[in-house]
Amino acid sequence: MGEKVDAEPVSGRAMLGQTLKVLREKAGKSLGQLADETGYEKSYLSRLESGDRLSKVTVMEDLDGYYGTGDLLLSHWKAARLDAFKDQYKEYIALEATARIMWVFAPGIPGLLQTEDFAREVLSGAQTTADGDEVVEEQVAARLGRQYLLRQRPEPEVRVIVDEFALRRPAAVGKTWQDQLLHLETAALWPNVTLQVLPFVAGAHHHMNGSLTLLWQRDGSAVAYKEGNGCSRLIEDPDEVLRQRLSYDRLRDLALSPSDSLAFIRDVLKEQRS
Repeated sequence: MGEKVDAEPVSGRAMLGQTLKVLREKAGKSLGQLADETGYEKSYLSRLESGDRLSKVTVMEDLDGYYGTGDLLLSHWKAARLDAFKDQYKEYIALEATARIMWVFAPGIPGLLQTEDFAREVLSGAQTTADGDEVVEEQVAARLGRQYLLRQRPEPEVRVIVDEFALRRPAAVGKTWQDQLLHLETAALWPNVTLQVLPFVAGAHHHMNGSLTLLWQRDGSAVAYKEGNGCSRLIEDPDEVLRQRLSYDRLRDLALSPSDSLAFIRDVLKEQRS
């Protein structure tokens, strides 16, 4: 008998591309016809089918509507977006997608609340290779896709604490920063989101060098995830998760109330406009 060789695993992006091609061919459409009828460029649609490009989540929603496939493409996209993340981050992203309660502290604007242009500016700085623009667009699409969970049903309960530092480090482009502040103002009014600002007057604290996220699942299980200084760590030990929760509680005690935080954001927005 010949030696059995394991097949190469198919990436989520390749699987999505194959599905897109099958749906198009089943509908009897050429790429040109699909481009004309959906408004997306033919070359862009071709790259989605070949698995060379990850789209924004809204593109998959549009194509699901076009083909009448419910959320088939959206579900494939959720798997495909993991290709854009490092392996150490994928387990956390999977847990984030099913969390019922999320507590986040971030020294900067957290990815869940970034606008597209602000995310692009933040992510562009680290890219120095020839294909940097392509990499950035992949990462922007993946980051924006994470925000989809804030409007899924049932909506998760989300608490976000941002350091005042996040509001004092503007984007390079004025309109990008104004739009980002407006988005924070809007997010603070969402019924499932509680947004608080940790002001400078609170003094030094124990999470100045990184972010902390706590996730609770439907069954009550919890994990913590820490990032900082170029490192990340998923914490599953119950005792350590409890310690991280208590540290988050201390940050919350130092933060402004939700109403005062909203007023703070509006003051920063007013300053930016003037």
